[in-house]
Amino acid sequence: MRLTTAICILFLTTAPAIAQKSRPHHRIARPVPLPPSIYDCGRNVTLHLSAPDPTQGSLLLLELRSATQPVAEIKATWDNREIPFWQEPKLNEQSSDVWRALLGVDLELKPENYALTFTAKTESAEEIPCSAAIDVKEGKFATESLKVAPNFVEPNPEQLARAEAERQRLRAIFATITPERLWNGTFHYPLAGVTTGGNFGKRRILNGKAGSPHGGVDFPAPAGAPVYAAQRGRVVLAEPLYFSGNTVVLDHGLGLYTFYAHFESISVQPGDLVDTGALLGKVGATGRVTGPHLHWAATVNRARTNPLQLISLPL
Repeated sequence: MRLTTAICILFLTTAPAIAQKSRPHHRIARPVPLPPSIYDCGRNVTLHLSAPDPTQGSLLLLELRSATQPVAEIKATWDNREIPFWQEPKLNEQSSDVWRALLGVDLELKPENYALTFTAKTESAEEIPCSAAIDVKEGKFATESLKVAPNFVEPNPEQLARAEAERQRLRAIFATITPERLWNGTFHYPLAGVTTGGNFGKRRILNGKAGSPHGGVDFPAPAGAPVYAAQRGRVVLAEPLYFSGNTVVLDHGLGLYTFYAHFESISVQPGDLVDTGALLGKVGATGRVTGPHLHWAATVNRARTNPLQLISLPL
């Protein structure tokens, strides 16, 4: 439920039966409703959403602010998933306590209203419950037809078994939530000088057969172009996969992963902690592709989201 905390103050003046001069009327202070992206949780705690009505595949930034009570812990749930928060450093002793979280809206999440519920626990052990309604809208995604090698549409039993094993492995990786935030600051484009990419969410018809929606952004680039880490993170996968070819996955902590595919060559190894801008490999045309390019994706708490929104959010 969205609440408002504006106070209406009304001053009444009563004129005497006989008055030399009429007294001025005081204005009535009207309640000012909060914007739809802000929820009042009471006790000087507010929740701010970067977008109140996201579409499928969107990425939201949540911000909880406590003006008077330091917050020690936040437990939040959305779409049956726990949403991890991190605490921002205070600017000064008088500034509010600020906690943030990323909320991913999966590419194929059913468009309807979902409740975000959480409890903020103060340093004095007081619990402040709150909830917000997030109305997910249908995404507008195009459809395209592509011709690829037949084995990528109808794999043989051995190839199918390999692809399924890799899919399960990736699911296990994305389901793992590293409890610390590894990234530091805003995210960057993974290619130098390339700031436009497309195809996110496209429904694809492969050799006449419907395929799964495209879960990342494709950047046009020549073979051999260097690919860089969009932000600081740990390499959790660096190897060839059946569909995505030579692939690198970075764990940025708190359930956020970025995925880089179709490399010609890979320059990192699993376990490496890389900084923003570190060389990950070179653009190629391995896996299920029609030509050289970089496929870049982002997964947030197992939700497939548009990675370009990572760049636009003030992280």
